[in-house]
Amino acid sequence: MLKYIIIVILGAISYGMLASFAKIAYKEGYNAGEITLAQAFLGALLLWGAVIFRSIKKKTFRIVEGWKLLLAGTSIGVTTYIYYLSVSYIPASLAIVLLMQITWIGNVVEWLVFKKRLSPTTIFATVFIIIGTILAGNLSAVKQADLSVIGILLGLLSAVIYSISIIFTSKLGKETPVFEKSALMMSGSAMIIFVINLQSITTSNHLDFGLLQWGLFLAVFGTVIPPVCFSIGMPKIGAGLSSILLTLELPVAVFCAHILLCENITFVQLFGIIVMLSAITYLNLVNFRKSKTIKSNHNPH
Repeated sequence: MLKYIIIVILGAISYGMLASFAKIAYKEGYNAGEITLAQAFLGALLLWGAVIFRSIKKKTFRIVEGWKLLLAGTSIGVTTYIYYLSVSYIPASLAIVLLMQITWIGNVVEWLVFKKRLSPTTIFATVFIIIGTILAGNLSAVKQADLSVIGILLGLLSAVIYSISIIFTSKLGKETPVFEKSALMMSGSAMIIFVINLQSITTSNHLDFGLLQWGLFLAVFGTVIPPVCFSIGMPKIGAGLSSILLTLELPVAVFCAHILLCENITFVQLFGIIVMLSAITYLNLVNFRKSKTIKSNHNPH
């Protein structure tokens, strides 16, 4: 059990580091379009390589709902691009705090689209997540002149699109093996990022070995390692504990930004992170207990 918990934690840590390294790449002259395209394209190549290797070894190759998975991948590509774009306007620590709003935004989307009623627990946790966000993002202490409204809106938009994509793609490709599914979705991601940035990519002077290095690094830690870790660990430890462990992405991202980018972290921000993590953990625990109760009621024996 402990081994699988560590594997899931490694996946969360891997995701948490990305924004800080993307910001370092920006300082070397690369932009969000170039970085996200390199990450998605090289990530797709690595995943397809794994698919081919596995299919030769096991002599099996299975894809279900291929075009739907490609389409679903475009939403991941848009999310990644907008998130990385927000990092170019605001601190990496604030960008991840905004992205973590998916915890409650997903519930609101389900309420608006599917008329799924919001429970008092969800509303209670959401209030504390928002309070924690204000504190963790240090929004109350930032001068208006230094606050990038565009960056904050982009960060929130990435959370909204990510939440919608999770809801609509969670039921896709359940019969497709994880590597095939990830390869298809990452191919769709690379295609939409290329289309969005077609003009800037085709005229770019930065398509060099440096971009290849950054793309390969981000692809390994953002496209390959997390899905593999999650596909191995999550089925063993369950969705409830997995959801809680994934919240580690937030403190990892904040401390990476502090260490690598020298972004200041105040006690107020630390308290805000604790409030957010506590609210997210509480919400996930309640949802996990509810799902467990429902399953036991359906399977009394």
